[in-house]
Amino acid sequence: MHEKGFSIIGNHKNKSAIEKAAQVIFTGCAFFAVLAVFSITAYMIISGTPALFKVGILEILFGTVWKPTADPASFGILFVILTSIVGTFMAILIGVPIGLFTSIFLAEVAPEKVANVVRPCVELLAGIPSVIYGLLGILILNPLMYKLEMIIFANSENHQFTGGANLISAVLVLALMILPTVINISESALRSVPKHLKSASLALGATHVQTIFKVIVPAAKSGIITAVVLGTGRAIGEAMAISLVSGSSVNFPLPFNSVRFLTTAIVSEMSYSQGLHREVLFTIGLVLFVFIMIINISLTRILKKGDRENE
Repeated sequence: MHEKGFSIIGNHKNKSAIEKAAQVIFTGCAFFAVLAVFSITAYMIISGTPALFKVGILEILFGTVWKPTADPASFGILFVILTSIVGTFMAILIGVPIGLFTSIFLAEVAPEKVANVVRPCVELLAGIPSVIYGLLGILILNPLMYKLEMIIFANSENHQFTGGANLISAVLVLALMILPTVINISESALRSVPKHLKSASLALGATHVQTIFKVIVPAAKSGIITAVVLGTGRAIGEAMAISLVSGSSVNFPLPFNSVRFLTTAIVSEMSYSQGLHREVLFTIGLVLFVFIMIINISLTRILKKGDRENE
């Protein structure tokens, strides 16, 4: 009896020690994550704000001329900001419906053998380096866009031909790159919907398609919105691929204009920048950081609002 009691007490003590250790580890990891966010935020503010006061907030954010090496220099990034907004929005507009329908196909429609073939292909897309997307865009997409550009602007005297490196090419590459994120997360959300909801809908006489769009998709809305948030972050933060296919020139974001995104503005000039020019590039990074934070916070609030309405 004594040995058994001692064994039980010993096990209890061991469990308590393990639980306390786990709690310390989990708390430390959570603290580290929060510390990382605050550290990045502080660094971006400290590095990005000096140029705002030296050049002027209005001149940087609303100026349309970007000539950092000219005399006098101009640091207007309005067209760069508009390009990131328009390009990301168009990529989401194209990529999200395709990704959502693909996830519905994999979760609810596709036979198991077909899903077992399509799903690894989608996962492979997520593992392809972004520079490969850019190279494929140069070899395949840009020539096609250039042919289309020559047909549309054959009689134009003012159009500056881009060789296919334009906003449309960048948008199509971004739309392709966000597909794995949207598909994988949306499919997981759809599969996590309780089976009894589907069964109840079918039992009431709804068709399979009606059940998908009236029951399953609304029930998985939070996961789908999460997929859109992560896809948006991927699109707005991508640099290497779009730097190869967008032309990287500061212009108004029209479909067949060579354009420059916030990320490509930093990548293309950071290597040789110095002085005030370098500080303005950090300001561009701060603007990009603020955009991502605003998007994440806005979509998170929309998600929480939708959850409260469902309750």
